[in-house]
Amino acid sequence: QVQLVESGGGLVQAGGSLRLSCAASESIFSINRMGWYRQAPGKQRELVATETSGGSKNYADSGKGRFTISRDNAKNTVYLQMNSLKPEDTAVYYCYAYRGWDTYWGQGTQVTVSS
Repeated sequence: QVQLVESGGGLVQAGGSLRLSCAASESIFSINRMGWYRQAPGKQRELVATETSGGSKNYADSGKGRFTISRDNAKNTVYLQMNSLKPEDTAVYYCYAYRGWDTYWGQGTQVTVSS
């Protein structure tokens, strides 16, 4: 079972930046897909960004041009660089890993963007 620990959330003003990190308990080299979802109060969890083991990246329209996902296999870590943050980006951000038939989730990190 893969354990995921997110960090890097916090309070930032609109227009600011944050970098989220997701550290895995084992090698991510063979993990098919890793990425980020978010959930705002009263809303469903939604995809933010994902990256496959082959390096293919996918972003939700809301983050295109502002968010960048990357992975460092040597550190077993996935990152989400978020620039030009907006109040509507406020949510709990969850890291996930998909391997084989299983999906693993982190505990989430709060991102709050003030106007």
